[in-house]
Amino acid sequence: MRFIKFIILFFIAFSVNLSANAQCAMCRTQVVNNVSHGDTALAAGLNFGIMYLFFAPYIIVAIVAFLWYRNSKVNERKRSLISRIGR
Repeated sequence: MRFIKFIILFFIAFSVNLSANAQCAMCRTQVVNNVSHGDTALAAGLNFGIMYLFFAPYIIVAIVAFLWYRNSKVNERKRSLISRIGR
């Protein structure tokens, strides 16, 4: 139960929308050029894409870890039940 609370808190903490400027030099040059011509949608989309690519592997690892943990708990319960019946 504590693990589920931790996972929920983890997702709540990282679902908060924080403004971040995560751009390489070439992307920044392109964005500055477009913003100077009045196109701000590209900058917002580029920042979102970079943040998406940054967080996606961590979310996948968290899901795999949760499934592994849950599977190990189920297997542990099965083993303890089998050992009780075998006595």
